[in-house]
Amino acid sequence: MVLITNAHVISPDVDMPNAAVLIEGGRIKDVIAAGAPLPKADSTYDAGGDMVIPGFIDMHFHGGMGCEVTGDNPKAVEIVGEAKLKEGVTSMCPTTLTLPEERLAETLAKVEAYRKAPTGSKVIGTHLEGPYINMECIGAQNPAYVRGPSIEEIRRLKAISPVALVTYAIEVPGSLEFTDGLIQEGILPSCGHTNATFAQFKAGRERGLKRLTHFCNQMTRLHHREIGLVGAGLYDDDVCIEMICDTIHLCPDMIRLAFKVKPLNRILLITDAMEATGLADGNYSLGGLDVVVSDGAARLASNGALAGSTLQFNTALKNVARETGLPLAKIIRTTSLNQAEELGIKDLGRVAPGYVADLAVLDKDFRVKAVFVDGVRKLG
Repeated sequence: MVLITNAHVISPDVDMPNAAVLIEGGRIKDVIAAGAPLPKADSTYDAGGDMVIPGFIDMHFHGGMGCEVTGDNPKAVEIVGEAKLKEGVTSMCPTTLTLPEERLAETLAKVEAYRKAPTGSKVIGTHLEGPYINMECIGAQNPAYVRGPSIEEIRRLKAISPVALVTYAIEVPGSLEFTDGLIQEGILPSCGHTNATFAQFKAGRERGLKRLTHFCNQMTRLHHREIGLVGAGLYDDDVCIEMICDTIHLCPDMIRLAFKVKPLNRILLITDAMEATGLADGNYSLGGLDVVVSDGAARLASNGALAGSTLQFNTALKNVARETGLPLAKIIRTTSLNQAEELGIKDLGRVAPGYVADLAVLDKDFRVKAVFVDGVRKLG
């Protein structure tokens, strides 16, 4: 058994200073309030008053530390998975790009090899971003490989490694039937890189589409005569929205607005991180497209479009806490519990008895001091 002492436990709707967390068999056995007797344990970790929170779940990122998930480096997923621990991420969905099926298959094979023997954050399924998107909202995706939706292609890829979710444009021909297919396969449908009207999204929502990829970015803007996808995300309480809270993809006012009007259980913090994450400004790439990173903002060299982010997950939480002023016990659910619930995982996202002991220890400046994965200290 492992005992974490002097812990400021922050969990959804829980704020317990001077607490302790007892771990046994990879799960949380007990959370002990301040002043209560402490049990014996095989080893002890003194959190020194720092926050002990559920490990983050990043459902959307493309790389980091000079590696891209879909790149040629056979160690890419391993390198990024280990780097993710330094952000407090304990579970992840490596994310692909709009590429040929052969490249996607190669990527899924790499993800599967790592999933079976993780050395850092755990893989809970791959996020396929594209290739079934709208050319008018291409963003930093490669237009050469955009194609119509194919549930057969998804099944072939899923046979290589589990697919957790797929981002596609609901307005492209065949997308409604494609939505049906994803639901049947147990895969989350998510709308992104889309020029859909509110009515088109509503048609998809009636088939089970209740998620928006990188909210506000590469989707139909809010207009007083057509509220589009931004309007849909704000209007529909049952629609989940991914948020890149780097204050670049979403300005501070939009972060505050979303957290004011959306139910907190429908907000999903993500990073959308690309290969430059964790490194200095300079020249990089995303899906074979040249990217320039300046002042931490990644943009295509060709047209200046945002090309993913260099955001780290703990910084995303710090930004939200600063901009919204909401209690951490409220906003912490947007970092892990919401993601787990979306994926149907019932034992992640809380510091509570019975839950998997995936935990991050953060100081008052949100710097990651330690990480526990399945109760084993992997960092710190």
